Amino acid sequence: MRFLIAGFGSIGRRHLRNLLALGERDIVLYRTHRSTLPTDEIEQFPTESSLEAALGHRPDAVIISNPTALHLSVAIPAARQGCHILMEKPISHDLNGLDELRRALQQGGGQLLMGFQFRFHPTLRTAAGVIAAGEIGRPLAVRAHWGEYLPNWHPWEDYRQSYAARPELGGGVILTLCHPFDYLRMIVGEINSVSAMTASIPELDLNLDAVAEILLGFQNQAIGNVHLDYIQQPAQHTLQIIGSEGVLNWDNASGLLSWQRVGEPQPHQAHPPADFERNWMFLAQMRHFLEVVRGEAEPLCTLADGERALQIALAALDSARQHREITL
Repeated sequence: MRFLIAGFGSIGRRHLRNLLALGERDIVLYRTHRSTLPTDEIEQFPTESSLEAALGHRPDAVIISNPTALHLSVAIPAARQGCHILMEKPISHDLNGLDELRRALQQGGGQLLMGFQFRFHPTLRTAAGVIAAGEIGRPLAVRAHWGEYLPNWHPWEDYRQSYAARPELGGGVILTLCHPFDYLRMIVGEINSVSAMTASIPELDLNLDAVAEILLGFQNQAIGNVHLDYIQQPAQHTLQIIGSEGVLNWDNASGLLSWQRVGEPQPHQAHPPADFERNWMFLAQMRHFLEVVRGEAEPLCTLADGERALQIALAALDSARQHREITL
C-alpha cells in the first residue's frame, strides 16, 4: 500500500513513525516546507510541494495532518481519486465543503476515518462499557476538564505561530481541544444543546479563545460541563460522570479509571496496559486505519462523527459570541 502524508508538523511526523513501526515503507510526503521540524528523517521519502504531483503518485491512502483550515483542500481531491483518508480532527474550521467531501467519497469509493485518537484509549473505552452496562445507573452530570500550557506543546517553535494559535488556520482552544466533544458522545450519548463562554488570556499574547467553559445538554437528559484552556500548568485532563447510582472518574495522566456504585465498599478500577503511553492511542488508530484501507474493517470514527464534533465546537463558538444557548 502507498501512503501520502499531507503536512509534516508534529502530528505528521508521528504518523510517519507509526507507519514505519507497522512495517509500511511506501510513503510519499506533501508539504509546503513551512514546518520548523528537522528534515533528516524524511530525506529517503519522495516529497512533493504541489498536491497534483503528490496525488500523481497514486496513493491508496492519504493522511491529512496539515493545519485545520487546509484539511478539505487536500481531502476532497484525494477522495475523488478513490483514496482512503485518515483525517486529523477537527474536519475543518467551518462546515463549508463537507457536502462536497461526502460526494467525493461516494464518487471515489474510499473510506474516511476521523483522527480522534481518544476513541482508542483503553480505559476510556472501558468507561463507555461501564456506562452502557448501567453500572453507575443513568448518567446525570458530566465534567470534562482539559487545561494545558500552549507554549509547552512545541518548545522548538514560537507557539504564537503554530496553527493552534492562529484563527485563520483553525486555531483556538475550542477547535484545537475538541476531543471531549467526540469521546463524550462515545461514552454518554448524543449532544443536542450547547452554551458557552470564552475569553482570551493576555499573558499568552493571543487574540483568540484561549479558555472556554461549555455547557452541554445530552439527548438522554444528562447535562455536562467541558472546561478547556491553554494556560494550566501542570496540565490536567480528567473526566467525571455522576450517575443515579454511582460515580465514575478518569485521569488522563495515569490512565486510571475508577467507578463505584452506591453501597459498594470499594471502587472498581481499570488500568491501561503496562506499556501504555500517549503514542499507544495513535498506534492503535493507525492499525485500525490499515484495516480500513485493506477492507477488513469499517471506520470506528466516521465522517458523520467528525461532522457532529465540529458542529458542537462551532455551536460553542457561536454561543459565546451571541450569548445564548444553541440547539443542534
